[in-house]
Amino acid sequence: MFLLVFFSTNLFGQLNRDQYLKLESALGEGSFFNGHLTGFMLYDLDSQRVLYEKNSHQRFIPASTTKLFTLFSSLIVLNDSTQTLRYVTEGKTIKIWGSGDPSWKYKKFFQPEFREFLATYDKVLFSDANMMSPAFGYGWQWDDYYYNYSAERTSLPIYGNLVQVKKVGNAPTVFPPSFQPDIFPTQRTIRELERDFHSNKFYYNPNNFRAKEEFIPFITSPELFIKLASDATGKNWIYQPDSLPKIHQEWRGAPLFPILKEMMLESDNYLAEQLMLMVSDRLFQRLDTERAIEYMLKTYLYDLPDKPQWVDGSGLSRHDLITPRTMVALFEKIYRMVPDQQLFELLPTGGKSGTLENSYRAEQPYIFAKTGTMSNNHSLVGLIKGKSGKYYCFAFMNSNYPWKASEVRREMEKVMGMLREMI
Repeated sequence: MFLLVFFSTNLFGQLNRDQYLKLESALGEGSFFNGHLTGFMLYDLDSQRVLYEKNSHQRFIPASTTKLFTLFSSLIVLNDSTQTLRYVTEGKTIKIWGSGDPSWKYKKFFQPEFREFLATYDKVLFSDANMMSPAFGYGWQWDDYYYNYSAERTSLPIYGNLVQVKKVGNAPTVFPPSFQPDIFPTQRTIRELERDFHSNKFYYNPNNFRAKEEFIPFITSPELFIKLASDATGKNWIYQPDSLPKIHQEWRGAPLFPILKEMMLESDNYLAEQLMLMVSDRLFQRLDTERAIEYMLKTYLYDLPDKPQWVDGSGLSRHDLITPRTMVALFEKIYRMVPDQQLFELLPTGGKSGTLENSYRAEQPYIFAKTGTMSNNHSLVGLIKGKSGKYYCFAFMNSNYPWKASEVRREMEKVMGMLREMI
């Protein structure tokens, strides 16, 4: 009886009976959302009350809303810049261990000055013995291997572990150019440049080639990395997989905030995975995503309502399972920690930016939230601004639907538009 009274007090804290019934009608029996598993929670950040919930205790595949966990971990553990390297020197020789920094020759991030850093050394030794996590995360789909959102994880990536593709005539030109000799024509009915599953050989059909897939992951290896690093720095890198000694130096590289912003706005999986490696490096001086997640759950996230099944940084895995009320609790932690201006820079804005640029449009933006989509799953977690001008936290999660994600998004938009008018 106590639980029922407590819940009822929270539920009707700011929603009247008619408003509650409207939400019940929009999300409950007979609604579009009754045809699959839907979870929802609306939370008043000021009064710290739950205003409405449906299935908020059920676990959902969060997809890219998992990146909110990565964001929180990065804000807690990392400082204002990435840590690019750990290293030791002896005379004219430097030995390097990567720390997971994703920025080297990737997008338009501030670049670590490798040439200047290595200028006084004649010999560069590289070790990846501190890399404990495999190239792919637990539960990632094997047939995503040639899509840019499934780049491999490495201790010191370069070019985002991606080959860039441009169309010249009817053929592809790739960057870095060292991959160009591995481009071959084929008569298979393919429209993009496709990589072989087991090797860095790429194929295209001259009759159908479109080059809409601008980036394709390459298979990483120590041998390939030292070749690319040698070309990029003008120094001869040598692979020598020795353990990281206790006494060593650190080299910090790129500003962190632009990386967090790009991860959140564009839902960049590669950045999310590398961020979790950097978190692990900072905590344990080894790159172990699983251990970093375990640490975060036992320390800063021990008080979440329902313990998440959280296995990667990006949300690519179908083994991630999280409840809406845990998502709300996590978001509140971020909300209390990050200054408002920075938080709104990090969150996709309805009709304006990131993954919400083409949805939730209004004269005055009212949705500021992280999206998460994979086949049969779509979620949205963040802030809604009511007509009153007040902000509320929400989690809206959907799993196991048979329709296109665009149809689910349209129906979600109707609910959120209605909710905006209420609050």
